[in-house]
Order: sequence, then structure tokens, then C-alpha cells
Amino acid sequence: MFSGALVMPSLRVFTYYAILIAGIFGGCQNPQRTIKQKGVYIDQKGDQYTLYRNGKPYYIKGAAGSSNLRELAQAGGNTIRTFDTLNLAAVLDEAQRNNLAVVVGLPLPESQFMDYIYNDPRKVTRQFNEYKKLVNRFKNHPAILFWCVGNEVVFEVNIKRYNFYKAYNSLVEMIHQDDPDHPVTTTIISLREVLGIKLFTDVDIISINIFSSLSELRAKLEKISFFWDDPFLITEWGVAGPWLKDKTAWEAHIESTSTKKAEQYLEMYTKFLPRENPRLLGAFVFYWGSKQETTHTWFSIFNKEGQGTEVAGVMQYIWSGKWPQRMAPKLNYMLLNGKGARENILFKPGEKANATLLMADSTAHHIIWEIYPEDWYRKNNEKNTKIIKPLKSVVIKSDSLLANFKAPAQEGPYRIFATVYDRYGNFATCNTPFYVVSN
Repeated sequence: MFSGALVMPSLRVFTYYAILIAGIFGGCQNPQRTIKQKGVYIDQKGDQYTLYRNGKPYYIKGAAGSSNLRELAQAGGNTIRTFDTLNLAAVLDEAQRNNLAVVVGLPLPESQFMDYIYNDPRKVTRQFNEYKKLVNRFKNHPAILFWCVGNEVVFEVNIKRYNFYKAYNSLVEMIHQDDPDHPVTTTIISLREVLGIKLFTDVDIISINIFSSLSELRAKLEKISFFWDDPFLITEWGVAGPWLKDKTAWEAHIESTSTKKAEQYLEMYTKFLPRENPRLLGAFVFYWGSKQETTHTWFSIFNKEGQGTEVAGVMQYIWSGKWPQRMAPKLNYMLLNGKGARENILFKPGEKANATLLMADSTAHHIIWEIYPEDWYRKNNEKNTKIIKPLKSVVIKSDSLLANFKAPAQEGPYRIFATVYDRYGNFATCNTPFYVVSN
């Protein structure tokens, strides 16, 4: 994810420091590689960079995730990006059946965890050998497009990161030698890291994860064009994450409705994604599937059953120029006892209350109301954590635009969700946080 302004010290001091460290690392500097004219490669003519696959120009219409691949192909997308290698064989085969390409994510420990792995030669060797086996096992699969070595691992210009860069480049060079037909990329969250990548790594393409700061990307790219004018990808783009959204008085993040998100995705793509930039090779929308991050609906374009939100329809329009025959239900907002989320809604234990939905159309077939304990601690689908389930016996009436419920008996933060389904497998979502106060 992309955040923060581009901040640099004076150019003279910065350049001196960078050159000093580059000299210590010695030999790590590597201008853009000339990728062989076979397999997947990038061609440059003047300022224009063009990605080629199977001998033809290939512009990435991508999605981050590894599920709902048939729906992606039907919507006009052509590429997925995975974040790990779990079930990679099945993912690659399913992508191939749907004529999709895959950017394979090779996860690495964060670069600041030097003592955990990068200062331990045995762990570094084990990591290298495992990825060497994996690359050689799958390198000839026709669905592979790129290898993505690490996701947001931080490329700091710092001599203390020497062992990280040494281990990192050994992986990149192994891929270059063992699989010269597929380029190597990595992802960053701040353009400040471009210098570290340029100075100390051998990756072919830099990829950017970006969300609400997409509106600033054109200006930031221009600021650093004097030393970086290579091709790039946008490997995550989407609505503002919970780290930037409004909060209640008890720090609960306020989430937009799925209809509002659909409007934001369309606006971000049409106004702010720099499609005219001759260096851009394509972009990946986030997140094509179901993902738990603060809530199970924040970034999820689909649910676990494979049904799609209004955002899926927007992406079909973006990729194909055609709207779906049937769009997902549209909703405006939810009120609890006539109040919105920003009014810091408080209830007493067991207090009777009501929730109301205001729809923007008449496509709703049925509605599911659920109340969950607030789920702050479980981020990014972390493993080995308690699965949060909806509370039972608190929603008294449901399946309509009005739900009557009882506030939970235990003090603490909660969130009420409404999921609106139509007759055709589409749905809309919204939720409102509230707090139960015993005193």
C-alpha cells in the first residue's frame, strides 16, 4: 500500500550517502536489464514501454487475488496476482483454463528482521533452496507472467541491510539464470524506496501498491523522473483502507457502503490511474475475492460463495467497456435509531434498538442482518486466531429494510452488518459500528 509524501534530504547529501553505500555493496547496481526477445519481455521504443507475451503486446488488466478466476475472465480481466505459493499448481492450472496470466508472489520476511533470518546463513540458504526448487518446478507453466519477489519488504538505503540485499539478490539472480523467460518484480508502498531498489537490487520492474494516494501518483512520479524512468506496474489499487478512514470515538473504523465503494473505484480509475503514462504496463485491482481486513467486507469484491458486489460490475465496465446485464443492488446508508455511524452510537446492555436501510433501487430480494463483535486485532487474514462469528439471538426481526435487535449483554464494541441480495447472485453491503456501555 502506498502512503506518505515524497520527502528527500538535500540532493547533495542524499547522493553522497547513496554512492557511499553503493560502493560498499559493490556491484549491486544494475541498470534495466535487456530481457531476451522470447518468453515474456519488455520492448522500449522511445518513451514507450510495451510488455510482450507469446509474441504479442500484453497490457495487464489485473486483479489481486487467486479466486473467482472464471468471473475475472468473463469480466474482461486477463491477469491475477498471488501473494503466496499456497496451492500454486492448482491456481496456475485454473488460470490457464481461463486464459489468464499469473504474477506469482514469493513472500519474504520483512527486511528489518535481520536477526530473524538475514543474519542467519542457514535460514537464508534454506529459503534460497526452497524457492529454487519452486521456480524450477513451475517455470515452464504457460500461465506464468512474472515472479514477484517479496511484497512491501522495505528497501531501505542503509548499510545495516547488507545481508538482506545479499540474500534478496541471490534469489533474483537465481530466477534470472534458471528462468530467463519471465521477468522479476517486487512491490513498494512508497516511491522513496525506488532509490534502494535501483542501487542495490537486480529486479526488472518496480511495482507500486497504492490506495487513496492514487490521486497524487502522477505528481510523485514526475518528481523522481530524473533518476527513475523505467517501466512499472500498479499491483494494488482500490478504495481507502481502514488506516485512513474516519473513526468513532472508540477508534472503530467507519466503512463505506458497497455502492459508495463502486463509485470510488470508477472515479479512481478514470481520473487518477495514470493510464496515459507510457511506462505503465498495467494495474491490479484490490481485492478480487473475499478478504478479512478490519471487516470481512472492506476490500472484498466477492463473498466466500463467489457472489459479486457492485464493484465487480464496475470492473467489468472498466476492462470491457460493457456494463453487466444485471448490476448488484444499490444502497445509500444505514441508520441505527435514526443515527449514522459518525454520531458515536451507544447502547445499554440488552437495550432494544432498530436499524434501517435506505436503498437506491428496488432490486433487493432478501436481506441478512448480523451483529459481530468488533474485529480490530485480526488483520490480513492472520492465521491461528479466533474466527469471529455473528452473535446469535440478538437480531429479533430481519429480512426486510428494518431490523429490530437487542444490544449485546456484554460491554464493548460491535458492528451491525446488512447484506442485501438480489435474485441473480449479486449483493450489496453496509455496516455501522456501535458501543455497548454498562454504565
